[in-house]
Amino acid sequence: MNLNNNSFKIFVDFDGTISQKDVGEQMFLRFGDVEKANEIAVKWMNFTLKATDAWTQTCNTVKDFNHDEFDTFLNEIKIDEGFKNFFGWCGKNGYEIKVLSDGFDYYIKKFLLREGLQNLEVHTNTLAFGTNNELKPIFPFTDEECSKCANCKRNHILNFSGDDDYTVYIGDGFTDFCPAQFCDFVFAKGSLLKYCEKNRITYFPYTTFNDVLKKMDELKGKKRLRKRHQAELKRREVFIQG
Repeated sequence: MNLNNNSFKIFVDFDGTISQKDVGEQMFLRFGDVEKANEIAVKWMNFTLKATDAWTQTCNTVKDFNHDEFDTFLNEIKIDEGFKNFFGWCGKNGYEIKVLSDGFDYYIKKFLLREGLQNLEVHTNTLAFGTNNELKPIFPFTDEECSKCANCKRNHILNFSGDDDYTVYIGDGFTDFCPAQFCDFVFAKGSLLKYCEKNRITYFPYTTFNDVLKKMDELKGKKRLRKRHQAELKRREVFIQG
């Protein structure tokens, strides 16, 4: 089989993956109530609090949000050193790449615009502001049957890929656990790597997108590729359930 006739659909987390630090986490530690934010995060990750409720409560810890101070804060956070090259490689080879984040459009779009990546397709939660600069989170992509994430990355992967596609997921953290289960090739670091090891999900470890690009170029050059069987079963299970 000629790999050039095959299609990679590439899905990428943002916080701690494209950005070197988790912007959403750092944002609330800087501008919100640190103790309350940490308590909420623990409840969310222990599944005693829905993701949408966790984000809403965390946003409520921020009072009189200062946009100028936030811009200064955001400028302190750097992009992964290899991401722009990887994005260019995807474009050169005609591979679709989409950012899936459980964070907010407000800072992700600012960050990407700063880096000249404003044309990168993103699917995120939305952050609006009240008359007193209070934070108002909106969740256009939540899944009623799942409370783990506010933006259901799994659904995006299923909606934007087909049977002929090889799906690729690149991430680092808690909100990447679910979508990684549904993809053929997983690039993992941080807590996602530990999750993959614990749950026997085949993965490629990476440090920066330079590592991802190198491995993807190897996959591109292979004559035959196999889809990950467990990912196929997971996708099929969702479609059967309807």
